[in-house]
Amino acid sequence: MNKKRGLTILEIILVLIFITTISAILIYQKSELDAMHRDDTRKSAINAIYYALEESFYKDHNYYPEYITTDTLTVINPDNFTDPSGHTLGDPESSYSYQAANCYLGHCQEYILSTTLEKESTYAKYNRN
Repeated sequence: MNKKRGLTILEIILVLIFITTISAILIYQKSELDAMHRDDTRKSAINAIYYALEESFYKDHNYYPEYITTDTLTVINPDNFTDPSGHTLGDPESSYSYQAANCYLGHCQEYILSTTLEKESTYAKYNRN
């Protein structure tokens, strides 16, 4: 009896299809997890800026600033002003947005602090006082 060792073409094709499918699923899941991580980073930064505005700036000044920068909010890590894409709050391409309202001579009574997320709707914080 003549026994051949090795794999047939059909077996090789099936293994390649299986490996390709598993790889595609893993790559898709990794990209989804990365996007969720970036969204969590954005939310954390917005929360840090929000609490710095409410607990530090407003309590000290009794108003909100017209614009926020690392000079305005010195109590938080300056990295919080840069989104995961590398754009700083105030840049047109930044996913972070600060919009002050009811301002007079740089003293504002209201604001909206928000970020655009990849996997969820816009995340926004409004002035507390």
